[in-house]
Amino acid sequence: MTPPNTALPFAPDAPWLAPLAGYSDLPFRTLCRRYGAACSETEMVSAKGLVFGGYGTERLLITAEQDAPLVVQLFGAEPEIFERAMPVLLARGFTRFDLNCGCSVRKVNKSGSGSALMARPELLLKIVDAMLRAAGPGSVGVKMRLGFTPEDENFLDLGRRLEDLGAGWLTLHPRTGRQLFSGAARWEAVGQLARAVSIPVLASGDLFFAEDAARCLEQTGCAGVMFARGALTDPMIFRRLRDILAGRAPAPRTAEGLAEAALTHIHLCRDLDGTPRGFRAIRAFLPRYAKGFKNIRALRQSLLTCRNWDELADKAGSIALLEPDPDQPQALGAEVAPDMET
Repeated sequence: MTPPNTALPFAPDAPWLAPLAGYSDLPFRTLCRRYGAACSETEMVSAKGLVFGGYGTERLLITAEQDAPLVVQLFGAEPEIFERAMPVLLARGFTRFDLNCGCSVRKVNKSGSGSALMARPELLLKIVDAMLRAAGPGSVGVKMRLGFTPEDENFLDLGRRLEDLGAGWLTLHPRTGRQLFSGAARWEAVGQLARAVSIPVLASGDLFFAEDAARCLEQTGCAGVMFARGALTDPMIFRRLRDILAGRAPAPRTAEGLAEAALTHIHLCRDLDGTPRGFRAIRAFLPRYAKGFKNIRALRQSLLTCRNWDELADKAGSIALLEPDPDQPQALGAEVAPDMET
């Protein structure tokens, strides 16, 4: 939980963990915080799910005392639903919120949510207004795209209007909704938005390495960065960025370090979740830590044979023995299925 009077961290050396559908649960958020994440967002939560109930929605809101500061990301397309959903969250102690206007997954866009809201700016503003009236000025951010289509980029005008409405910060993934994740992120657009508004602007998109984030910060002058796919193959990316900005050489990405991260992740999942679903989720996640190393297929197969937490930890420890694959880059965030990034 984040106390109402607690300021969120906005600084180059205070990187955030992005909302990642299917991944940024409490154990992974806790892991990333240990490696230097200054703030985290939940997986995207359905406003309708909050109003009408459901186990899936409840699971996404599981948190703990050490899970702070925390921002709850919401998605939906009906202001009246948000009016009913916000009191539910506030009553549970949540104080910071983010509207998802960046998810480009077809299923989400078909409902009018996610990046589809960029094509309906008046509706988007009504939703944010409903959130702000409930939570208070400065308590709501918006994660958005350049626009929904390349022909209708409206991020600058929308950014100014959101600031006038009382939004506390903006996060820009500098592609259009229709682009999905094709082409290169236009970091120069982040700089344009940062200069157009006086509230903090976070950069997202194509930040696969800590060095990418350092360049983005230098080129754009934005308030900070939000790691998404880059964190999934290297949760130590937050620490690496902090080292670079402090003038220290970041530690290399090694098999031993990744094995340590994998084992810590397993222990957090067991302690903070411990359900069969949580076990299956971490078992499927672990091969990501071996991206860029040899014999990843054999590792994946051995992990799938594990039937309990001790077996899983034993197999995951073998990541430390893997050798780098010269034919693979040392971090493959670009190859991670992008549908999870919201």
